[in-house]
Amino acid sequence: MTDRTTRMRLEIDEIPAAAERLLTEGAADVARVAAQLRERDPSLIVTVARGTSDHACTFLKYAAETVLGLPVASLGPSIASIYHTPLRLDGAASLSISQSGQSPDIVQMTEAARAGAALTVSLTNSANSPLAAAADLSLDMRAGPELAVAATKSFCNSLVASLMLVAEWKGDDALKATLARLPQALEQAVAIDWPEIRDGVSDASSMFTLGRGHCFAISNEAALKFKETCFLHAESYSSAEVLHGPVAVVQEGFPVLAFAAGDAAETRLAEVADRIAAMGGRVFATTSKVAQAHSVAHVDTDHPLTDALCLIASFYSMVERLAGSRGIDPDTPRNLLKVTETV
Repeated sequence: MTDRTTRMRLEIDEIPAAAERLLTEGAADVARVAAQLRERDPSLIVTVARGTSDHACTFLKYAAETVLGLPVASLGPSIASIYHTPLRLDGAASLSISQSGQSPDIVQMTEAARAGAALTVSLTNSANSPLAAAADLSLDMRAGPELAVAATKSFCNSLVASLMLVAEWKGDDALKATLARLPQALEQAVAIDWPEIRDGVSDASSMFTLGRGHCFAISNEAALKFKETCFLHAESYSSAEVLHGPVAVVQEGFPVLAFAAGDAAETRLAEVADRIAAMGGRVFATTSKVAQAHSVAHVDTDHPLTDALCLIASFYSMVERLAGSRGIDPDTPRNLLKVTETV
């Protein structure tokens, strides 16, 4: 691989500016959608997505459940596109997330949710996409053109949009204030690239990523990006689940990357990270509460939700460099296209 700057790296560097653009230019649209959600007052949120966008929905799940007290469930797009089964969704709000807004199964499930009486909202990076047209309400994530196959800035902006929506819906002034400072925090986050983690997984063929609560979505996204950009088999687990079987594969030097934010799950996640380190695992964790695992640098935003968001920005910086060190161009991952359309 050459020393050229990858598209992926350029788009990682755009993450702070993309967030700033959404926070300013998208604020009125988010307020409008939040007002309609408050008026509808749903008792349930359902989500529709695949891949990276489904990880964004997992992030929204924990944000909505902890801030709004509303349960969130993921719908299988195949229910509409393959099984053609109507769902009864009166009293629910449905949020569909897709960077391109083009995948037929996501569009069909959104149409089915609307037909099932849900208030449907789409979040895309393409305001004129089929998905935006299929929903009652649409939000543009305003990430700007994203050319790299591995989504980075669009994923971050989908998390920012989710937090803006939850904060506006709830009237959470503390979260709003933290979001206003987020672009500066993201500038710090993309400058962190975890050389110790790159060294620790450089020759690995398999590893775990861990998270819990707000960081579970971050763990899921990290595992996917290890596969996409580095051809490294990574499996994501909740730190509450990994000891229930998966930990049996851990042996001396087995790498683990544990994501922790400054929330109520941090101490328990740190304890699990230390237990796996004691088993011989080479464990890295984004918390200072570990004793045996290796603590790595992370940005403290004074809010667990934005803490988690900053972690994925640092991860992207690390994994792009890791791909290069493994002789892989992350812009041309084998067998993958930028837009995946499933039915």
